[in-house]
Amino acid sequence: MHDLDPLILARLQFAFTISFHIIFPTISIGLALFLAIVEALWLKTGDLVYRQIYRFWLNIFAMSFGIGVVTGIVMSFQFGLTFAKFAQLAGPVIGPLIGYEALTAFFLEAGFLGIMLFGESRVGPKLHFFATCMVALGTTISTAWILAANSWMQTPAGVAWDHGRLIVTDWWRVIDNPSWSVRLPHMLLAAYLTAAFLVSGVSAWYLLRGRETTFARRTLSLGMAAACILIAAQVFVGDHVGTTLVKYQPAKLQAAEGWWDKTTPSPTPYLWIIVPDQAGQRNRFQMGTPYFGSIWLTRSLHGTIGGLRNTPVDQQPRMVLVFYSFKIMLALGMTMFTIAVISLWLRWHGRLYSARWFLRTLVVMTPSGVVATLGGWYMAEIGRQPFVITGMMRTADAVSPVPAATLLSTLIAFVCVYAVFFGAFLIFTLRLIRRGPVGLPPHALPSGSLKRDLRPEIAGVQPYLSGTE
Repeated sequence: MHDLDPLILARLQFAFTISFHIIFPTISIGLALFLAIVEALWLKTGDLVYRQIYRFWLNIFAMSFGIGVVTGIVMSFQFGLTFAKFAQLAGPVIGPLIGYEALTAFFLEAGFLGIMLFGESRVGPKLHFFATCMVALGTTISTAWILAANSWMQTPAGVAWDHGRLIVTDWWRVIDNPSWSVRLPHMLLAAYLTAAFLVSGVSAWYLLRGRETTFARRTLSLGMAAACILIAAQVFVGDHVGTTLVKYQPAKLQAAEGWWDKTTPSPTPYLWIIVPDQAGQRNRFQMGTPYFGSIWLTRSLHGTIGGLRNTPVDQQPRMVLVFYSFKIMLALGMTMFTIAVISLWLRWHGRLYSARWFLRTLVVMTPSGVVATLGGWYMAEIGRQPFVITGMMRTADAVSPVPAATLLSTLIAFVCVYAVFFGAFLIFTLRLIRRGPVGLPPHALPSGSLKRDLRPEIAGVQPYLSGTE
């Protein structure tokens, strides 16, 4: 136990809890907007298929929202448990931002969530739609505050030192720091793409089995139409994120691209696979596409970029982790773009719902948005190392004076508890999908325990005739 490094354990614990947490807000942010759009279509057209789509995905949204809230609370405790020195130093900045998120977003969501989940038969359709929109707005506001806090840690601004602590000199610069304005739309688009491929993948699964065809065709059409628009916007926004990195966090981009030399070859290939040697400041092996690095990164045939040797060794992130986190996100993004283009071609030729190879691809891509989001967050957080606040505080200086044994035991406890949460979510979601939308009750049913929640009649499988209750 004495050989365990408290810094490594603290980072592992925070990485695990934040990785698990971000899955559920990503899903709920995307589904909240999807539900608002679907309910608007229902009110506009009166088509009961939209009502069926709404009720089906409302169940999954509610589950992901609830787990996201519970695991999000843990993040505040994490600052005190594992990074108390960070909380002491940056509390005057981070504390108010988290507080504003609770006051403006969480209370808004909590105030209208009950109407959204249980009020359909108790309030008018327009008021229920308003509640859905308020919950969707709340998720967006929440994202804005959380991204403001995280982006400030990436590109701090609007603060000054005062007797060893940070004080705010300009709140607007703290919120609208150099990376917030590009990272916020990047994250929101990632959440919306996650929902688009989630609903498309489930719909494709139904179509492959010849089930719920009206529901599935309508949902697939909505999901892929949204994906086409969103992925095009994400390409544009992602390029601006890269431009911001070049200016404010060059080491992160250098590690993500896999280059060490202070100036890359001209023309520069684009690297896809590397075996980096951090100690030797070189790649033992690399494979890439000729010219593509210059074309993509410099917009010219013979442009060059800087490598990680431009950053002092003691300020360099671990290249292997940043590089492959970025490549996972990039590869999935390129796959999403390709699928979106193919969907347009299939839609044009009337084969969007019948091309089985395409439907199988969508089923495989169902969790792709979540995986891509995790890859992007790993790149963002690991690429900031060794700083917890870029250029101002190192992660090693932020760790709490907690024994390694305590950190290990709490890490194990988090893994066990979160495994139960994730298992319950998967059981609930997969059971709901297997049963299908026709078996849903007219509204969410109350229950008093997890055991009862997972029973078929509570998980949303009481038979009824859709639209005739």
